[in-house]
Amino acid sequence: MNKADTQRQPESTDFCMLDYDCAYLPGRSVRMNYRYIDHASKDFVTAVVDRGWRRFGKYFFHPICHGCDACKSLRIDVASFRPSKSQRRVVKKNQTTRVDIQRPSLSKAHIRLYNDYHNWKADKDQWRSRNISQREYYENFVEGAHDFGREVLYYHDDRLVGVDLIDVVHDGISAIYFYYDPQYAHLSLGTYSLLYQIELAKQMQLPYIYLGYWVDGCKAFAYKQNFRPLDILDGFPELGSTPVWKST
Repeated sequence: MNKADTQRQPESTDFCMLDYDCAYLPGRSVRMNYRYIDHASKDFVTAVVDRGWRRFGKYFFHPICHGCDACKSLRIDVASFRPSKSQRRVVKKNQTTRVDIQRPSLSKAHIRLYNDYHNWKADKDQWRSRNISQREYYENFVEGAHDFGREVLYYHDDRLVGVDLIDVVHDGISAIYFYYDPQYAHLSLGTYSLLYQIELAKQMQLPYIYLGYWVDGCKAFAYKQNFRPLDILDGFPELGSTPVWKST
């Protein structure tokens, strides 16, 4: 992708949300910068993912919190990654787990699984949780996928047990969101889904897995440190500038 491609931007609407309580750092507030794009191109998505932006539906966003820069973007160096002994055990546990890849979709099974997972996390880890509606799910995870968005579906005993939403961009896979059936927590599906992404990236000859944000000391992001070597991006460079990723 050349420089002209990265600078070409589709028509968009930019706005910010009012500050709200940070879910990762107690006592802090969050402000998000959003860009709504009806028809985002793969070139554009590649460019903004490389600069630390995230996507839900047709909304692209990154934090612009006053006085705080704790959110750092991480990506896995696919060629250099070597699974640990415990990660190899996770692969072995999932030998009978079936995987399908398709365009993002919506079904009653998706909604039930999403709500079961978030209710379980609310009890287990004190997550803020409320049941999602079909309309909200469609707007967050189905709309805006265009030609780059995919869902990776995990089945066990012919039952849908995990859904991994991803974007396949020019230089990697951007991990959007993953949720799973709490009854199958023993399969470590969160770990398995990332290991599967890494293998998929290798098959597609893509160099990176973009993991989204990491906050030092935040329990919710601790698992990301298990997928080294990692590159880290400080800040959110503007389009047209060159992002600088550093190895950790």
